[in-house]
Amino acid sequence: MKDSEASFAPTEVTASPLGKFTSSAVIVVVADPGSVEIRQISVAATANMPKISTNVRAETRRLSDLSCGTSLQSSLSFFMTDPEPDAPSGELILLTTGADGRLDKALAVDAPAGLSRSRLTSLIRAGGVARQSGATVTDPKVKVKAGEAFEVLLPPAENPDPQAEDIPLTIVFEDEYLIVVDKPVGMVVHPAPGAPSGTLVNALLHHCGDSLSGINGVKRPGIVHRIDKDTSGLLVVAKTDAAHHGLAEMFASHDLDREYLAVTRGAPNRADPRLMGTPGVTMDPPWFRVETMIGRHPADRKKMAVGRPGRGSDGRIAITRFQVEDRLSDRAALIRCRLETGRTHQIRVHLSHLGHGLVGDQVYGRGKTHGLPEFAANFPRQALHAATLGFVHPISRKCEEYVSKLPPDMHDLVVSLTDHEA
Repeated sequence: MKDSEASFAPTEVTASPLGKFTSSAVIVVVADPGSVEIRQISVAATANMPKISTNVRAETRRLSDLSCGTSLQSSLSFFMTDPEPDAPSGELILLTTGADGRLDKALAVDAPAGLSRSRLTSLIRAGGVARQSGATVTDPKVKVKAGEAFEVLLPPAENPDPQAEDIPLTIVFEDEYLIVVDKPVGMVVHPAPGAPSGTLVNALLHHCGDSLSGINGVKRPGIVHRIDKDTSGLLVVAKTDAAHHGLAEMFASHDLDREYLAVTRGAPNRADPRLMGTPGVTMDPPWFRVETMIGRHPADRKKMAVGRPGRGSDGRIAITRFQVEDRLSDRAALIRCRLETGRTHQIRVHLSHLGHGLVGDQVYGRGKTHGLPEFAANFPRQALHAATLGFVHPISRKCEEYVSKLPPDMHDLVVSLTDHEA
């Protein structure tokens, strides 16, 4: 075996760690017509090679099938033993720190799309990052200089804890990076203690199957936003780390369009002095604009509530715009709501704050059914539907917009209220 790092340009290259990934030595199989050669070199020397694979065994069989001769098999026999029991498998990549400072932040500067700082932090703590000298680094806060090279082992994506379930879905759009679904009423988005199965995540695991490349190392759909169990409508879900990272940034910066349709108790009117005197309410015609703090209810921790003026610790800023689409009667209206932020129960809390809570809302409108026809007073869920979702595709950068019609129950509610008024 030659121990050289001289420059060469093989037509076929297979690289694999020797033993634990922290070793900087790799095996390289060089295959040219009529010649086979094995060299032991450092990981850094493979950077400009035309093809790198982590599966020596499979590549050896392929090259043998191409009539490279038995000499290749015998030459590699020393390396074809089973790996050490504790030797991790996965994809080995070389990253260079893009700045001075702590290791996780420095590696994240020039990391591939989808390899976030938080993921790098987890990999470092798990022993998946090493200097080229072979020394494993387990402290993400260790100080480094720009330009230092580190070997990073990306383990194979793990199977998720939630199980795949064959549940029908309404798919509005899907490509290799993301999927847009129209969630039915009654479906929980993510498994929780009260709903361990039958969720959107369970359904997506079955529908997407092997097309999920892994989110933060786990084969699962990347949930970047949620809507309540008893709210219907559109959600976008990531299928890859890169798409998850891009969508998460959009939601964090509120750089997307989300509109909901809601049926409220009463019809908001800008001529109503009570409404226009409600704290946080202004007009931006044709929109009403509500800006308040929203935080946990002081007495019921399962509910959210508008924070008291002057107490900045009471939650986070929340902004909702709404306009009346149709006055169904003196007692109800179809409202279009536009989110500028995305707080838990934001629309439900804001409309209740205005005195126009959602028809059917058993949490924020319980007992407030005076004057509603019996069929509306007994509507079995909050009358809220995620109708429009617009965003820039995180990979293609195309502008996407999707629209969902009112589901049958809300459509029938609107028709019944209109007919009742007539």
